[in-house]
Amino acid sequence: MDTEPSANDLETFASRHIGPQSHQRDAMLAAIGATDLDDLVAQSLPAAITETAPLELPPPLSESEAMSRLRDLAAQNRPGRAMIGLGYHGTVTPAVIRRNVLEDPAWYTAYTPYQPEISQGRLEALLNFQTLVADLTGLPIAGASLLDEATAVAEAMTLARRTTKTGSVLLLDADTLPQTIAVVSTRAEALGLAVEVAEGDLLSAVRASDPFAVVVQTPGASGRLAGTDELRAVAEAAHAKGAEVIAACDLLALTAVTPPGEWGADIAVGSSQRLGVPLFYGGPHAGFISVRTKLERSLPGRLVGVSRDVDGTQAYRLALQTREQHIRREKATSNICTAQVLLAVTASMYAVYHGPRGLAAIATAVHGAASALADDLSAGGIEVVHEAFFDTVLASVPGRAAEVVRAARESGVHLRLVDADHVGISVGQDATVADLTAVRAAFPVGGDPTSSGRSRLGEVRTSAYLTHPVFNTHHSETSMLRYLRALSDRDFALDRGMIPLGSCTMKLNATAEMEPISYPGFADLHPFVPAEAATGYATLIAELESWLAELTGYARVSIQPNAGSQGELAGLLAIRGYHRDRGDEQRTVCLIPSSAHGTNAASAVMAGMSVVVVKATHDGSVDLDDLKVKVETHHDRLAGIMVTYPSTHGVFEEGITDLCALVHDAGGQVYVDGANLNALVGLARPGRFGADVSHLNLHKTFCIPHGGGGPGVGPVAVGAHLAPYLPGHPLVEVQGAQGQGSGPVSAAPYGSAGILPISWAYIAMMGGEGLRSATQHALLAANYVATRLAEHYPVLYTGRNGRVAHECILDLRPLTRSSGITVDDVAKRLIDYGFHAPTMSFPVAGTLMVEPTESENLEELDRFCEAMIGIRGEIARVKEGHWPADDNPLVNSPHTQSRLVADEWTHAYSRRLAAYPAGLHAGPISARGSDKYWPPVGRIDGAFGDRNLVCTCPPPEAFED
Repeated sequence: MDTEPSANDLETFASRHIGPQSHQRDAMLAAIGATDLDDLVAQSLPAAITETAPLELPPPLSESEAMSRLRDLAAQNRPGRAMIGLGYHGTVTPAVIRRNVLEDPAWYTAYTPYQPEISQGRLEALLNFQTLVADLTGLPIAGASLLDEATAVAEAMTLARRTTKTGSVLLLDADTLPQTIAVVSTRAEALGLAVEVAEGDLLSAVRASDPFAVVVQTPGASGRLAGTDELRAVAEAAHAKGAEVIAACDLLALTAVTPPGEWGADIAVGSSQRLGVPLFYGGPHAGFISVRTKLERSLPGRLVGVSRDVDGTQAYRLALQTREQHIRREKATSNICTAQVLLAVTASMYAVYHGPRGLAAIATAVHGAASALADDLSAGGIEVVHEAFFDTVLASVPGRAAEVVRAARESGVHLRLVDADHVGISVGQDATVADLTAVRAAFPVGGDPTSSGRSRLGEVRTSAYLTHPVFNTHHSETSMLRYLRALSDRDFALDRGMIPLGSCTMKLNATAEMEPISYPGFADLHPFVPAEAATGYATLIAELESWLAELTGYARVSIQPNAGSQGELAGLLAIRGYHRDRGDEQRTVCLIPSSAHGTNAASAVMAGMSVVVVKATHDGSVDLDDLKVKVETHHDRLAGIMVTYPSTHGVFEEGITDLCALVHDAGGQVYVDGANLNALVGLARPGRFGADVSHLNLHKTFCIPHGGGGPGVGPVAVGAHLAPYLPGHPLVEVQGAQGQGSGPVSAAPYGSAGILPISWAYIAMMGGEGLRSATQHALLAANYVATRLAEHYPVLYTGRNGRVAHECILDLRPLTRSSGITVDDVAKRLIDYGFHAPTMSFPVAGTLMVEPTESENLEELDRFCEAMIGIRGEIARVKEGHWPADDNPLVNSPHTQSRLVADEWTHAYSRRLAAYPAGLHAGPISARGSDKYWPPVGRIDGAFGDRNLVCTCPPPEAFED
């Protein structure tokens, strides 16, 4: 291009976020036949839904202004020293992990490891996490993380219900965390499951009830640590009735006490937060789950397994993927799609860095400080309620609890006000001598805060854990740093190149958006501090919710759901609650188009609805004729419809307003899935064109990075009539909530609050016009790619004027039929070209769905198009017989260094073509010569990994001949 960028291109944050500069934009518009961006929008969107009025948002801030404002908001919070407990504990994140995992784009910009050959680093880290959980809980199979502890208990409940034939009740320990009881009750009520909270002695309650599962919280919310004999008796009594036993436990405590697998638990769940993950005002934190043998195929969420590549090299992949939502839909084990990978990696690296001896030393120090405090309280005449505990002391101070808590707070320490007579004190790794002195002074009692009291653990753990070399090697910072770098070098993330995943919106996660999550005041705040200690978060959350409401056209937004799946559930529960309050309990049918995301169907089932599928037409749109039939058939039972807009097929359907009217006329509600909102922001608002509720993916449209498969945030946005049914919380009065709504869907009142500054910063810095421009450029990029590739690969679906929305589907099926080259072969060959593959075989098998986003510049878009055109030429050579069908660059891809430097090369194509298909110096620096990304393993044998399921760190000799 001869035209140079103008000075205005570099003046605003929006111009930094949007990849194409003005001269590139104009060239792209010319290539697709549009005069300007507004013309492209007019060609693409139905006029009935298009809005031209400016968004009512504050003027955009510069990067420095936004970061300054966020520093001010963080400073308004008063984290003090968090000693409240209830599943959230003070910890110390090693700086080497904070800087090189949490704050490193090589880790946080990666996608879910569905392409395992280019995800070996994060897969190894997750295998470490699974090994950590399995070893500490004493159960052989652990998942790759869940959303939080409360959600993990709820998932364990449904797992137990699926796998047990007897019992009618979920029995909860009376000492279960209150937020867990609330989340489990929300889930159970929707599914028609009965929940009972034991009164007093759990063993007696088991014997007196008819449980299908029993939840034991150990240590309990009050800090009480049940003895091994007591726990074993509970397990034996539950098993005698055919019930499963679920242990909600503490990983750090399990370094010191008998693990659940050794006293009879079938399932163990909890949170890994205290293993080096900041408090983050409640999240994001990686929940965990582990199970006994024979339950692994019912395990919710993702599971990393060990397999081998085409050369027999040990390799990692996601195992048992047939359990996932996109395969099983309404029969899926769970609706969870986003997990908490980045936080699971952090926790696993904390364990790698400290090792078994280091973890044991931390646990000993925590318990010793709590025990010494208990001794001093007792010596001072204060009753300590429980004799056995790990880190939490429950003190009885009749009538004085509020006074004690207030005195501690004035000294900078947050304690738990249990009731008028009791105070809870939970000692974390971060508690200092000054903190422990302040706690004693608040009661007041004397004593020595530097001492360690007598053990209050009872029976201690005798079994070994974390014996694998990875947990016994990297204890110096030098070694740890190199290990983290080695793993990240094995992965392909956005810091290397474009990830053109359809439906996933892998756009820029700007450093100015990311940095504030580490600010003091944001990172170190406990979720249950008093409201006056969280005023900065209150302001940020209120502003973000109001901005999201403005952008979507809804009346209210709740940011509590800590994943898109939980946002879906919250939205459907709101619909269900609305119908029930109107006396329409029979309205339980949810219509879902055949092309919809699999999570939609799974979420509908979890909300107590039955799924009825609506057909798609030949162009991928919802078949309005079939919709009319389904609406009429289920008229009086219709709860609503879940529809993605623009459609999952990547087009703006003309009949969306007719669809909304049809459902409304039958008394149903319209749920618009916000997965594709990146094609609407600033152009159209679901709440204005007929929808009643949507969930939004902040980890897509609003720049929270995917983190290798999580974290995410899935706010739910509703019309005014559904606002009373938004989620509340049992421990905190959620700002703006009307009552308890449908009950909480996440453990923390504001979900993954710690990453909300990212989306706040994005909206604040883009402003209304910047957000509209970003959407227009997303449409431009997708249409440019579709136009350039149309003569090489058919674009399966288009809308008005032959336009696509923000993504396009390339149809490879004719090529597969004529050449034998599959969509998998193309995906793996793209690795050799230096790209992550687009979304494979969704929503149509044998296709690639491409979403380039607004953040990629013209050079990168052209590089991708040239790669796809090059691959098309290679397919032609196979088809024409120049290369054998079973020995060509596509079926042998990706090509590793070890294969290329082998002494013999017997293939019909050259080594250079194998490794550098675009040439040694093609494209940007990241694609040239020595800067090429090399996959660490070749094509992985997935079936072998499923037949030989290994989901923890194997011994070093496991794959030796």
